Amino acid sequence: MEAKALQAGLNELLETLKDGQKGYTEALTDVEDADLKQTFKKYAAQRSEYITELEDQMHKLNLHPEEESSITGTIHRAFINLKGLVTSKDRHSILAECERGEDYAKAAYEKAQKIQDIPAPIKALIEKQAAGIKQGHDEIRDLRDAAKK
Repeated sequence: MEAKALQAGLNELLETLKDGQKGYTEALTDVEDADLKQTFKKYAAQRSEYITELEDQMHKLNLHPEEESSITGTIHRAFINLKGLVTSKDRHSILAECERGEDYAKAAYEKAQKIQDIPAPIKALIEKQAAGIKQGHDEIRDLRDAAKK
């Protein structure tokens, strides 16, 4: 049972990371502000790195990352509204949408940190990544607040 709960929790993190990576990658191609391009590029790269780290740890424990997760259907697609907003070029709206995605990522990590009997290497990795996610969340939030008209 424990392995199943752990695997489900980690797959949920992977889904969240992939969602964020995709969101940032799409946003950085459409956004015009050079500083936002850099920021989005940085977080797309961070998510990509986190996905690799998490999958590596899962393989070591013989937990297999799901190709298509069963939770994909129910998971809240944090960055889904970004496409329409980016075309409007409204900096505040774009950042508000990203921040919503970051809230979701932060919550996913908080949930993952509560998984019982989690192996030490994975626990350490989740904590390290959670700190990076929190930092990203705060940076995006501050950018959003600074963009208020």
